Amino acid sequence: MSTFWSIWISVISLGTIVGCYLLLRWCLQNNTGIEEGDDMHHSFDGIVELNNPLPRWWTIMFYMVIVWGFLYLLMYPGLGNFQGLLGWKSSNQDVRSLQESRDAVALAEEEAKNSLFGVGVEYDRELRFAEERFAPIFNEYAKQPIEELAKNSEALKIGQRLFAQNCSQCHGSDARGQRGFPNLTDNDWLYGGSPEKIKETLLLGRKGMMQAWLENFGEKGIEEVVAYTLSLSGRQVDATLKSAGEQRFVICSACHGADGKGNQMVGAPNLTDNIWLYGGSTDAVTETLKYGRFGVMPAFKDTLGEKKIHLVSAYVYSLSLEDE
Repeated sequence: MSTFWSIWISVISLGTIVGCYLLLRWCLQNNTGIEEGDDMHHSFDGIVELNNPLPRWWTIMFYMVIVWGFLYLLMYPGLGNFQGLLGWKSSNQDVRSLQESRDAVALAEEEAKNSLFGVGVEYDRELRFAEERFAPIFNEYAKQPIEELAKNSEALKIGQRLFAQNCSQCHGSDARGQRGFPNLTDNDWLYGGSPEKIKETLLLGRKGMMQAWLENFGEKGIEEVVAYTLSLSGRQVDATLKSAGEQRFVICSACHGADGKGNQMVGAPNLTDNIWLYGGSTDAVTETLKYGRFGVMPAFKDTLGEKKIHLVSAYVYSLSLEDE
């Protein structure tokens, strides 16, 4: 935070508390010219207003709140860049990588040991507490094969929560994906749908690249290959374009196979099943061939750890079993 905004926030925060104190002091003074307890000459519906002072209990509570406000701002972060005497933070801010996060955690722990109160970072404390509490559960599940966990309702509940937290942003809360992100419920897999392959994908991630072919094929060549590609999934296309496209498809067969049924070793999709990651319309397939595609599935080994990934793998594997 810049110095200007730090000062701005501090002035507003302290000014508000001081303003409340001054307002209270003003309200405690009798500035009406009427003796306390006398009639204020105001009445409503038969009720007469008297010049009574503020209740003492209410005034004391107001003073206590003001004092608490100053103490809170003194002990906790709240006054701009001032971090508070307790050294407490909600989380490590401005980290941009896992390594930066680990370094920030280590630094915060060291500072907590050397500080007067030793409070530290709240988020780190909660993570440690969760690790101590739930680690034995993950350890037990990690000993069981994914095939067994896929039939364990309690294990699947945990896997589903982990999926919702880490995977649903791309694949959707129902795991049915969206354009450019695979549907995990249809039993169609780019790299294989066995428990081992699913876990491998989650651990190490995937990088799928389809190169652009416009420069090699030209506009006419792209039109021909699109026609032949669509014909593989049973579409009605121009016979002349299909025949010419079949000749050009020899280049594509290096990844997709001569029959167009793909290759899970390299993540090349099956072009005969009418399941399209980026859309199966003529325009969508043309765009793919012209400009290529580059998809990235991030590796979760360092963020989730292998034991949690074991449970997510079981949950994802169970989704494909439901489709059978």
